[in-house]
Amino acid sequence: MDISKDTETIIAADVEITGTIKTAGSIQFNGKLEGDLHCEGNTAIGKGATIKGNLFVESVSLEGSITGNITAKDRIQMLATAKVQGDIKAKRLTVEDGVTFIGRSEVNPSGQPVGSSGGSTFAPPAKTIPKIGEK
Repeated sequence: MDISKDTETIIAADVEITGTIKTAGSIQFNGKLEGDLHCEGNTAIGKGATIKGNLFVESVSLEGSITGNITAKDRIQMLATAKVQGDIKAKRLTVEDGVTFIGRSEVNPSGQPVGSSGGSTFAPPAKTIPKIGEK
């Protein structure tokens, strides 16, 4: 059986999964996942979905809750009900009013690594904290 990227898997709201999900097609996820999600197609995370793990996707439309990092080859779309606690990385990013996002973001339309072309990086400037009694 040949699995194409047009194949869509739907995970219902009453499904709970512990482990890693991998798919070559698209997925609509509405349940609970404790583990990573690897999707070579488009990903839709429903309003009631909760994920504790990392996402590695082509593109994602997010309405639910994710505690973990998101890496998208193309686009991350956070809709108004989305809650993300983790770092995100994508070529394109859309964030609606109402989103809760706690983390760092790297949005780079060229897809080239940031820092190698003189762009900014996330590393804060180095600080030396004086020892107690020093000024």
